[in-house]
Amino acid sequence: MSTHTDDDRIDWITTPITRDLLRGALDLERTERGLLPHRLPARARAQNTDGQLAMAESQPSGVRLALRTRATTLELDTLPTKRVHVGAPPRPDGLYDLLVDGRPAGQGSVAGGNTLTVDMTTGTAGFESGPVGTLRFAGLPEGSKDVEIWLPHNETTELVALRTDAPVEPAPDPGRRVWLHHGSSISHGSDAASPTTTWPALAAWLGGVELVNLGLAGRALLDPFTARAMRDTPADLISVKIGINVVNHDAMRLRAFGPAVHGFLDTVREGHPTAPLLVVSPILCPIQEDTPGPLAPDVSGLREGRLRFVAMGDPGERASGKLTLNVVRDELARIVAQRTADDPNLHYLDGRDLYGEADAAELPLPDDLHPDAATHRRIGERFARLAFTDRGAFSR
Repeated sequence: MSTHTDDDRIDWITTPITRDLLRGALDLERTERGLLPHRLPARARAQNTDGQLAMAESQPSGVRLALRTRATTLELDTLPTKRVHVGAPPRPDGLYDLLVDGRPAGQGSVAGGNTLTVDMTTGTAGFESGPVGTLRFAGLPEGSKDVEIWLPHNETTELVALRTDAPVEPAPDPGRRVWLHHGSSISHGSDAASPTTTWPALAAWLGGVELVNLGLAGRALLDPFTARAMRDTPADLISVKIGINVVNHDAMRLRAFGPAVHGFLDTVREGHPTAPLLVVSPILCPIQEDTPGPLAPDVSGLREGRLRFVAMGDPGERASGKLTLNVVRDELARIVAQRTADDPNLHYLDGRDLYGEADAAELPLPDDLHPDAATHRRIGERFARLAFTDRGAFSR
């Protein structure tokens, strides 16, 4: 550790950011400025050629600093990467959530940073480097306490420096079960209000478990390298939310989908042969229930901040094996029923039990694809009730 005194006359202690201060990341990459948390290991990233997946896995959904300290003031220098969509209003800066002894204690953002400019009409992107910024929390309670800083779930964040007015050490192991979850942008956090209010984070808090979130926006595509990452990650409870990205990318037909699901589950089971494993089908998404993909963005209202998605497939193509959400749900239920004869710890949850027709009438998907903040809360509460309570897949 090193110390220095700033203009506020605080005797700062600078603590190196190391792996033992972080939870929820599978890898840390040393960069020119600091450390970049990754949610896929280096081996998986080396096998990936998809820029969208590279961006998604570097956005630290569920990743948090976990400290034990007497500090009342702390600063975290980070280098965020902001996304700008051509023709759209500016996006808000990513939020950091502060928890003290498990309770919400503040929020903040970091200005500046790199800029990734995306043109949704052409699919091109440009990158511009920017400055490091500082997040500051002051007025923390006196005395020893556990402090968590949840990083923005939707903003790539390099960690540069941690300063406090008292020493810090890694927070002790809470002794909770570890829940490893994989899913799409909905699991990643889509339009949740903040990193601790994505539906998996809410469900983890309600279920009393430690979350490792492999929700990958737009890229839950049954990739073998993702299955291997799950196989090799220590976990007590595992869930995979499968289907919506396969449908909206028109990534495969029914003939390929079934064996791909079996292969994904087989790989996960190689590392976790008896852990409770929950297969979750897609939540209700009316535009894709019976219409195949691909999905396309409707950018006609982008200047006013409105983006919608449109399913481009022909319902008549289901006869030739094109996938819809209803087809996917039927196939997932069939596969799980078949496998449970030899795997009693495998379970199935219909995603419409998390968000179904009545919910869509009350809380429609704003862009026809992604849930808003209120819907994330509902899905998280429903999942906790269905999975973590008596007779749920993750009950004790």
